[in-house]
Amino acid sequence: MRLPTQLTDQFDKVVQHVERMGNVLSSSATAVMVIHRDKVVTEHYGGRHGPAADSRPVQADSRFHVASVRKSYLGFAAAYAVLNGDIASIDDPVLAYLPELDPEVAAGTTIRHLLTHTHGLGSDEQGNLCRRFPAGTAWEYRNESIAMLAEIVKRTTGQTVAAILQKQVFAPLQMTETGWQTEAAPELVQLVMGPHEPPVVKLDQSPDGAGMNLYVSTRELAYWGYLHLKKGNMEGRQIVPPSLIETATTIQSPLLEDKDSPQNGYLWFVKDLPAARTELGERVPAGSYQILGYTGATLLVVPDCDLVAVRMYNRWGSSPGYDYLRDVKDFGNLVMDCVMK
Repeated sequence: MRLPTQLTDQFDKVVQHVERMGNVLSSSATAVMVIHRDKVVTEHYGGRHGPAADSRPVQADSRFHVASVRKSYLGFAAAYAVLNGDIASIDDPVLAYLPELDPEVAAGTTIRHLLTHTHGLGSDEQGNLCRRFPAGTAWEYRNESIAMLAEIVKRTTGQTVAAILQKQVFAPLQMTETGWQTEAAPELVQLVMGPHEPPVVKLDQSPDGAGMNLYVSTRELAYWGYLHLKKGNMEGRQIVPPSLIETATTIQSPLLEDKDSPQNGYLWFVKDLPAARTELGERVPAGSYQILGYTGATLLVVPDCDLVAVRMYNRWGSSPGYDYLRDVKDFGNLVMDCVMK
């Protein structure tokens, strides 16, 4: 798919912020795209695929490692399984779907808890599943739930996360710059690991959508957000049911005692009540939702403003003194300042 392009200077401050923070992070590659009122109004590519002077310049088909942004695709697959009745309810116990888990550790944990980072599960020094707090009583961002969710989707639907996305979204919209990579390719942007480590392209042996090997071009990540903004109606076609998108992007978190905990849909961060630890900016309106990756990749959807904003970096982690939470909030706040000017 391709949206009409009408580039303006309205979001130049966002581009400048992304470039400035890219320097702070020692990221060799940056990109920004903003879709506003059904048009691409900002499209910016900066730097190179790696630190070397002869690295490929970043361009429209450059594909970035998006790290935890991949969880929004897993959330979609889980919503698909619920909509089709493959998962009866997200309040079902996880043990009903993964009986091989330690029953003493996993007891009381539901699929809702996995989707909203309230599961309370962790791993001990030997890599065994352990409990950090009772399920549904607190919020903690940990990855133990991700493999569980991917496996539940696979067992209940008979399809991998990647297969569901390919059939339901990528093929109908002719999205060819999104995928779980098992082989190197010129379009893949290297990851800058640190001052004394060589850059790498992180691959995985599995293309099934469970691994941390999702690479996406800036424009296709923006289109992914646009699919959600339009509740599945793309190019005059209802690609997926509106209820699937609504389920994935509305708050599903249980009520927690700590009111500063973030609120989540199906792994998306959703803006609702003020919360100190949310990753959405203070000026971003309620009903907006966002997903952030360890590489700095960020996808923000603001339904109230008919807007999608994407930023990309290729820095694995961050530099000393960098406040990722403040930075990603500033990104959203700047987007809103530009919308309102």
